Amino acid sequence: MKIFIVSMLALSFIFFGMWGGIRIYNGIMFNLDCGGYIKNAADANTIELAKEQLCKALEYVEYHNLTSGNTGIIFHAPTNDVSFWYRNLKSAYVSLCQVPPNATELEKSNQLIKLRETLLDHDKDGDTITSPGGISIYPHNVIFCIWGLLSGAMLVVLCVVLYVELD
Repeated sequence: MKIFIVSMLALSFIFFGMWGGIRIYNGIMFNLDCGGYIKNAADANTIELAKEQLCKALEYVEYHNLTSGNTGIIFHAPTNDVSFWYRNLKSAYVSLCQVPPNATELEKSNQLIKLRETLLDHDKDGDTITSPGGISIYPHNVIFCIWGLLSGAMLVVLCVVLYVELD
């Protein structure tokens, strides 16, 4: 019986570790392929550079079909609205494209400030890109939630059972 419990515990640990590893990997890849470009667009010093960076982010978003839906699992909170986020990014890009080449430095500067305020959130930990929570695993948020809950619960239950068996 103990061998079975230990085997199941090891399997649960592997599944929980895979869940965590895939979540971390997806987060890193999203930041490299999209989030980094959004941050660069917000930090850009020229309209042209901001457009270039935001265009790369939008290409990723559209290629991965991150254009509609909600990342929320139980509650569909406005902060998790993928449609709003996408439309906001697209609108920011259109605004950059509408700045005439002969615009004054003040007009360009104002547009870049507006872009920065649109793309970044400011909190006690510094600036972070504005994006729905869980966007790096969207549209598989429910699967990841169930996977994490089941493997984590199984890990806890089997640890308790093993502890009781060893007493």
